[in-house]
Amino acid sequence: MTNMVGTLPPADRGSAFANAPMGIVLATPSGLLVDANPAFTTMLDRSAEDLYGGSVLDLVHPDDRTAAQEAYGELISKHRTMRHETRLLRADGRVVPVQLTSSWVEGTPDGDPPHLVAVVEDITERKALEAALVHRSLHDPLTGLPNRILFGDRLRHALERGHRERTPTCLLGIDLDGFKEINDRYGHPVGDAVLVGFAERLTSVLRASDTAARVGGDEFSIVCENSERADAEALVDRLRHTLTEPLTVDTVTIPLGMSIGIGTVAGGTDPELGYELLIRAADDAMYADKGARRH
Repeated sequence: MTNMVGTLPPADRGSAFANAPMGIVLATPSGLLVDANPAFTTMLDRSAEDLYGGSVLDLVHPDDRTAAQEAYGELISKHRTMRHETRLLRADGRVVPVQLTSSWVEGTPDGDPPHLVAVVEDITERKALEAALVHRSLHDPLTGLPNRILFGDRLRHALERGHRERTPTCLLGIDLDGFKEINDRYGHPVGDAVLVGFAERLTSVLRASDTAARVGGDEFSIVCENSERADAEALVDRLRHTLTEPLTVDTVTIPLGMSIGIGTVAGGTDPELGYELLIRAADDAMYADKGARRH
């Protein structure tokens, strides 16, 4: 193979370099790619000829280039092995998350110049697993809605925006009426199906800026960011119209009822104070609605 950049000799194609299962790249201290093994060219779906002589940083996703440039600068200045996660671009534009283990190699007395070597590992599966674990930790496994942890984060975010932009925030507390009786009469599988169906109906009437969460067994909450009380009341009307239609599970038709309470805080309210006020107000209003419906 012809060496296209500088005097650095290309790696021995019959060596472990050529047969390594992970990508390996050789580059000049200025970042120009001199050699790449077959695993790397396959990873990016690019030919060796397309890669040689180009800047390694040009292969990095635009959003990651600043961080990659900083890591590269530290490698050059400190001459030590570094690990860095980034995203590379395939020839078709698809993104490949990778971990690079890069090292500085000193020149040799027989004339080989200093250069960089990077082992490039495709971490797509690991990233997918990490994303799945994060999603699982923040979402209800039955309905797929945000759980109490993510609900708290979204509510604080809405209140922080309301404090910063002086916009009001509303919170709806929702409780399914008679859910215990549904479980007792038809069994937990039917009860679970009711919760799933209820959650699907719930999300179907929300705005893009609203966040619905399952915060308990049959308890749900909706965070209404930048919303006046009139907006929340209009949402309650839509919910009562859509969510209380009887739900059919297998061959069983189950009537649904719910109690709803609204809590509101004005724009500019301190987020920590507003958090407690909203939850308490929505809970109190929901239980008042439940009591009124019983009578």
